[in-house]
Amino acid sequence: MRDFNELKKQFETQLELSDTSEKLGEFWQAFLGKNGAISGLMKEMKDLSKEEKKEFGRIANEVRTWAQEKYAKRQEAIQRFELELRYKKEAVDVTVPSKDVQVGNLHPITLIRREMINVFAGMGFEVLRTPEIEDEDHNFTLLNVLKDHPARDMQDTFWVSDDYVLRTHTTGGDIHVMKNKKPPIKALNPGRTFRSDSDATHSPMFSQMDILVVDKGINLCDLQGMLDEFVKQIFNKDVKTRLRPSYFPFTEPSVEVDVSCVNCGGKGCSLCKNTGWIEILGGGILNKVVLENCGIDPDEYSALAAGIGVERIAMLKYGIKNMGQLFENDIDFLKQFRA
Repeated sequence: MRDFNELKKQFETQLELSDTSEKLGEFWQAFLGKNGAISGLMKEMKDLSKEEKKEFGRIANEVRTWAQEKYAKRQEAIQRFELELRYKKEAVDVTVPSKDVQVGNLHPITLIRREMINVFAGMGFEVLRTPEIEDEDHNFTLLNVLKDHPARDMQDTFWVSDDYVLRTHTTGGDIHVMKNKKPPIKALNPGRTFRSDSDATHSPMFSQMDILVVDKGINLCDLQGMLDEFVKQIFNKDVKTRLRPSYFPFTEPSVEVDVSCVNCGGKGCSLCKNTGWIEILGGGILNKVVLENCGIDPDEYSALAAGIGVERIAMLKYGIKNMGQLFENDIDFLKQFRA
């Protein structure tokens, strides 16, 4: 019969040389795998006598058990060693100075929008969201801008279909509000609007914030008083407002609202074109037809509405000369607005 001691000696020698998981895998195949030297011992029994087979089988089983135990201990030791190496490799020295991590900041439009919302929320306004894609009725018709009305030519509109548009103003959202709420109403409707217009002070997409107040006895004095408080909180306590007559089909009377120049304090400079005033928004008292279209009795209630351009306020507050800078994602430009 074969010399089992010689096989065990070979096993121990090769096992000692297997010092990685990869080498240990190769060792398993050579000795304990399906065709390995120890697993194949039983194949040698076919040429033995009955008496020899019994003794050979007993010793072969003992050798296999011995080998498996040796292998298991070696495997455990190698796994423990490799795990320790991994821990050392992945260890973090918390005493080593770290690299500077740049923290992002909010976009100037977001900063201004939040500041504006906080001002009006402090006046008791409810902040609402209305659709960016409007049907023609909400964007035009119910606001007293009929199909043949020349005011439709005042806005270059993006049409989604024959009946739907990318809203040209957030004022259409006021229709949703008045249809679904009963007076008194104090609603703030911020959101994006879209017009086919682009230059230093205009963008095809811009942010607007519509103010709506519906109650008994509302007049232009309420509008100016509210806006006086708004500009003082946004700019500074010395900024004033003035109302100039204007025209919008959904308000009557209609006004353009100016603020005293935030750069020169009203003395006259290049920013205000030496007039001392800068236009910031348009608004007025809602036309009675608009109230009727929303099911509100114009003989009992009146309403004011105004649309503020968020980018316009941001440009004035931060001294930005070109609106395009707000949309170019220039990192150096945006870093200036850390809160």
